[in-house]
Amino acid sequence: MSLLKEFKAFAVRGNVLDMAIGVIIGGAFSKIVNSLVKDVIMPLLGTVTGKINISALEVKIPVSSATGEPILIKYGLFLQNIIDFLIIVFCIFIFVKLINNFRKKEEKAPPKPTAQEVLLTEIRDLLKNR
Repeated sequence: MSLLKEFKAFAVRGNVLDMAIGVIIGGAFSKIVNSLVKDVIMPLLGTVTGKINISALEVKIPVSSATGEPILIKYGLFLQNIIDFLIIVFCIFIFVKLINNFRKKEEKAPPKPTAQEVLLTEIRDLLKNR
């Protein structure tokens, strides 16, 4: 029974719940970024590169066996995944940067003391030292 209680305490702890929420939001964010890459950026990149479909690039290596089916090395899919990764990382970087900017605005520094307050503080300190 103590193992069940330990598990319950672990699962209800704040860090685990935050992580679970992060995973769910990350999954939804991943769909958005994948759509951005697939539906917006890659067509634009295809237009710039002369309508080359990067994911369709491959090298065929002939096989001398009886089946005769060539081996396909699909390096285009690999390149596509690298491009997807870089774009996703950039989007996450921008997202985190925006969140940090919102947090900085919330954590404003206390206002600087006025000239009168500074003068009064100096007078108080001088009187304490006498």
